Amino acid sequence: MAKITYIEHNGTQHSVDVKNGLTVMEGARNNNIPGIEADCGGACACSTCHVYVDAKWVDKMPSLGDLEEDMLDFAYDPDPQRSRLTCQIKVTDELDGLVVQMPERQL
Repeated sequence: MAKITYIEHNGTQHSVDVKNGLTVMEGARNNNIPGIEADCGGACACSTCHVYVDAKWVDKMPSLGDLEEDMLDFAYDPDPQRSRLTCQIKVTDELDGLVVQMPERQL
């Protein structure tokens, strides 16, 4: 299990425990975290679960896949170093303490 902190665009923080094996998107959805819409349900077919990974965590993240990279082209104001789709990040013990921030809006 990992504690993940989701920060809304307005600065409101939500720290929740997310079970290993779920995605960061599922952790947000299961805990009613606003700002992650997840319109495609985690199929990596949209960009509505886009977040900015805290700079301290960027190098600890799993690799960005080709499909995720393509979908990030549709995200609102993507950051080449920090943007990720939460549906593509599986929760593990190594992600305990992860901090992600939502963009101003999802596209």
